Amino acid sequence: MGAKAHILIIDDDPNTLASLARAFRLAGHEATVCDNAGRALDLAKTQRFDLILSDVVMPGRDGIALLEDLHHAGVARPVVMMSGQATIEMAVRATRLGAIDFLEKPISTDKLLLTVENAVRLARLEDENRDLRQRLGRHQIVWASPAMKEVMAQVEQVAASETRVCVRGETGTGKELVARTLHERSPRQNGPFVSINCAAIPAELIESELFGHEKGSFSGAAARHIGKFEQAHGGTLFLDEIGDMPLGMQAKLLRVLEEGEIERVGGGSPMAVDVRVIVATHRNLEEQVRHGSFREDLYHRVFVFPILLPPLRERREDIRVLAEHFVSHLSEQNHWKPARFSPGAIAALEAYSWPGNVRELRNVIERVLLYRSGDEISQQTVERALPRNIGVSATTGVGGGPLTQRIEEFERETLLAELRRNRHHMTNTAKALGLERSHLYKKCQQLGIDLRAIRQSE
Repeated sequence: MGAKAHILIIDDDPNTLASLARAFRLAGHEATVCDNAGRALDLAKTQRFDLILSDVVMPGRDGIALLEDLHHAGVARPVVMMSGQATIEMAVRATRLGAIDFLEKPISTDKLLLTVENAVRLARLEDENRDLRQRLGRHQIVWASPAMKEVMAQVEQVAASETRVCVRGETGTGKELVARTLHERSPRQNGPFVSINCAAIPAELIESELFGHEKGSFSGAAARHIGKFEQAHGGTLFLDEIGDMPLGMQAKLLRVLEEGEIERVGGGSPMAVDVRVIVATHRNLEEQVRHGSFREDLYHRVFVFPILLPPLRERREDIRVLAEHFVSHLSEQNHWKPARFSPGAIAALEAYSWPGNVRELRNVIERVLLYRSGDEISQQTVERALPRNIGVSATTGVGGGPLTQRIEEFERETLLAELRRNRHHMTNTAKALGLERSHLYKKCQQLGIDLRAIRQSE
């Protein structure tokens, strides 16, 4: 079997549990054993298993009742039933309740492993197809500019290798989209793509999120948790905003990248993981290394092949094609009538500075489609959808001074205007600007915006 599977085995015979668990572990899989249907249901609801293998005849609730319980609980995992007292009626009933196979005891090890391999492969294909359907249209790179042509050439150059890539760019430029494209054009394309935003996870929880934890390993760890590295086994792990990762965690990540092994929090032994790591950041990692907030040895591990995503204001040729793409996708998604842009509407979009980049453009287009009144989108509709008090022009009325000072003044005025427009509702403000909520708080802090004082004064 190509990838490790986590299998839940339910049987009231301890000898059967021991022999099956040993066979699976020798084949490189992970096995969790349980001797009754009630406990098995609790495990299936709190942990993710690739396959559930259950006996039919057990004291209390039997395997057929367990199938019904799993269905009612919404546990969508493949189930293989086994029994030494099988009947045709029993097999038919189990199949109707969702079992994908029915095995008669005694079961040969070779047949059991082949059945498990086929079942897990089928389940993973279904998961991938479901994920692809959900992502259709949302994860397509659309471009027309020379700058993005160069970016895509770099993607093609490095995608098929195991080289670690660092995607750099402002918030909202599409760094995760580039990471997904690297994965989908790599030999790992049939494996999982798992992402985590390092800036959005509290420092005390990030180790558990990355490496997982065992039940009882800390207060609140009510069940085993499989971390992102383990979930990404055989595929790609995308670490977004790695520049915000705490220093202590950076040391542990470095060890994993060097050794290819992880250890769950509270675990007793390391586990090998086969993962390609792609990272992204909007920060200047070289400057962070100089200031001591990012480890130099980790920098050299992740900064092997950099790809720089230019902000939208520097590739205005992409604005029109992106806007038309978002109109098409959003109209299909929401069953809206398609619309076209007037020349004035395109001019208004191209004149705006887009501080939130592509993410902000997508949000503005959604507002445009809600505001429009006909088949053609007018310039007035676009101007209404753009953030107020900022204007449509790419240049603003900020004062003189060095460029960095002017940029800070522009960002500060932009944030203050959007905060007022949304009555200081942080979630709505972050969405309007195309920012993560945590990034909005950090940006306000960087720009010296005292949110509490502003609320009190207004």
